Amino acid sequence: MKTSSASAAIASSTITHMVRTPATSRRAAIAAAILGVAACSTPLYDAAPPPRPAPTPAPAPATAAVTTGASAPAAAAAASPLVRTTPRARWIGAAWGDLPGWTLDTTIHAWPALLRSCDKPAPDWLAACASARALRDPDEARVRQWLQANLQPFRVESHDGQAEGLITGYFEPLIEATRVPRPGFQIPLHGPPADLATKKPWYTRAQIDTLPAARAALRGREIAWVGDPLDALVLQVQGSGRLVMNEADGRRRLLRAAYAGHNDHPYNSVGRWLVARGAFPLDQASWPMIKAWARANPQRVPEMLAVNPRYVFFREEPLPDPAVGPNGAQGVPLTPGRSIAVDRDAVPYGTPVWIDTTEPTLPPAPPNGAPRPLQRLVVAQDTGSAITGAVRADYFWGWGDGAEDHAGRMKQPLRMWVLVPR
Repeated sequence: MKTSSASAAIASSTITHMVRTPATSRRAAIAAAILGVAACSTPLYDAAPPPRPAPTPAPAPATAAVTTGASAPAAAAAASPLVRTTPRARWIGAAWGDLPGWTLDTTIHAWPALLRSCDKPAPDWLAACASARALRDPDEARVRQWLQANLQPFRVESHDGQAEGLITGYFEPLIEATRVPRPGFQIPLHGPPADLATKKPWYTRAQIDTLPAARAALRGREIAWVGDPLDALVLQVQGSGRLVMNEADGRRRLLRAAYAGHNDHPYNSVGRWLVARGAFPLDQASWPMIKAWARANPQRVPEMLAVNPRYVFFREEPLPDPAVGPNGAQGVPLTPGRSIAVDRDAVPYGTPVWIDTTEPTLPPAPPNGAPRPLQRLVVAQDTGSAITGAVRADYFWGWGDGAEDHAGRMKQPLRMWVLVPR
């Protein structure tokens, strides 16, 4: 993938990322009308995480049961401990000491993300958000004290008691582009066609490439041209991206290709298609492996792309502050390393979440083979069509150097706790 070093941010437990102050985190939403799914990601592969022994849960505090929109059977299942239920999850009351690594994280790094979610608070967060905004001179000690005084942790599990799930990663691509087609830049990114709202479903990806009627409907709708069909694919899979636009006068401008709709066809995994054809084993499926296969088989790339009938349309947006991430489904900008996508039927938008997982292993593998732990406070601010289930998350790695490699290889076991107002 062609990238630019301008405005690079990646979030990792081993890489220091930008921490925005509360004042700079409250900018207005730049894509309020993007149908609520900007930057929603869909993994390019389908695979289960490697198993690990399930830990024995710590005893939950004994208080009365509480249900949240639960059906009668689910409410009946919520017995004596402090329990809350959502349509796809059960939350079991926990103590702060139950959160693995809780004392090791620098929680102030998640504070800007939490305040951003307070720009669009759920009703049960109104008082907590008012208290958070009133916190003066937040530092690590004050933020941690506020979290523990105002929020209650709950372990997340499925309705059948599964407390371990899967975390994948996504990122905001950074891609070279041009305004008009020229040698090396022949792949168009399209704005939505005029009849997108009335023709459902619209043409498939394969039909867009072959049918004269589909091509005619998109003629003049090109917002940019990129150099590699995989660049266009990763933009469409991730839902948005940054373009380093090479203008006709020689200037280079950084802007955002923001989500503007899709053709109403389902997403099909190109990674799963490659696994079925023996390109690589399922447990090795990753974006780097997909790219390696495409480089080795350029004549079959159109065949691979046609497997996925979904086609995403974009709109160009200015990027006045390169330090601000794309809008998530909650309608607030995402923060590298502190925002996740979730199943909103399991975890509502704006909920702080404690994740217990590991970082993806990048080549070369560490000498002892042990992955680094990734235990930190994040905020649920996005969703995606493949992000379904109780213990399921997509971790936002940011943009620029390293983000693609980390996101493309992330496929780790996950445990998670939600933090909700007392």
